[in-house]
Amino acid sequence: MASFDLTELPKSDPTPLLRYRDGIYAADFLACAILHLDLFNWLTSASASLEEICEHCQIHERPADVLMTLACANGLVEKEGDRFSATELCREHLGHDSPWALESYYASLGDRPVVKEVLAVLRTGKPGNWESEMAEADWHESMESAEFARMFTAAMDCRGVFLGQRLATKLDLAGRSRVLDIGGGSGIYACCLVAANEGLGATVFEKSPVEGIAESEISRREMSDRIKVLEGDMFEDAYPDGHDVHLLSNVLHDWDLAEVEILLRKSHQSLPCGGLVVAHETFLNEEKTGPRAAAEYSTVLVTITQGRCYGVAEIREMMERVGFADVQQFETGGDRSAIMAFKP
Repeated sequence: MASFDLTELPKSDPTPLLRYRDGIYAADFLACAILHLDLFNWLTSASASLEEICEHCQIHERPADVLMTLACANGLVEKEGDRFSATELCREHLGHDSPWALESYYASLGDRPVVKEVLAVLRTGKPGNWESEMAEADWHESMESAEFARMFTAAMDCRGVFLGQRLATKLDLAGRSRVLDIGGGSGIYACCLVAANEGLGATVFEKSPVEGIAESEISRREMSDRIKVLEGDMFEDAYPDGHDVHLLSNVLHDWDLAEVEILLRKSHQSLPCGGLVVAHETFLNEEKTGPRAAAEYSTVLVTITQGRCYGVAEIREMMERVGFADVQQFETGGDRSAIMAFKP
């Protein structure tokens, strides 16, 4: 597709279309919990902590966290402190002894291949294969293949046009000089920010083979004079100097908590005083009980990556722990938002 003006916004909102794709695993998680774990029937008789749920169901904490957020967002359980208890909806329609029980309605889903894949993720905590015949490994390993990297980066790029434009309209970068787009994929987010801010430059920091894709896409958008591409591993290599904004767009949710902290800590160490870090993606609320769209998207992430959706409080606490201050959140579009913070 030919390049076009990235400051030209669509007249319609594609969020409903994004939600169908983002929530594709949600029904399989619920079916797995109902049929293979008997989770909700068990909760009708007692409340439980996440640790107790993991022990009772013999499941791993990371996907269990995602499952319980999904249950909260759908009104099946309530969370008080660190304990989950069944709601009336759960007791009446997922309890075995209820005349309105719906377990049999779900029974035919139990042998679906995706439900079995979800069960394996819940049991092991390890991501499954990417949802494509092209991939024989999880997403992180598959991205080392040039063919898979092109397919995946193209998918994220087309979504990123809308999401990047919405971020650019909400993020105030007045007075900023250069953005480091860490793990920036095709560079679409850097392109949108630069297009919306006269005088702003950017660098996309990406591994091979994605860095070559980014160079091609940035050239196609005729922005190579303002946006450069630097090959590097965001975990292993030092971040380049000369950037007063660090962008992590749809990056943190691919990794577990330890890796998220590494990325934020490296950003803090590299930014100059007064520098800005921006994490942009789908976040759960403070209590991690919703919203539903974020809870559903988290089931995709936990299945194919090493991460999940994080709550606003989780990211804020981590940013403050590594040294950032004045943490703020604002909505952007497509069920996404940004959490930004400053280096004092």
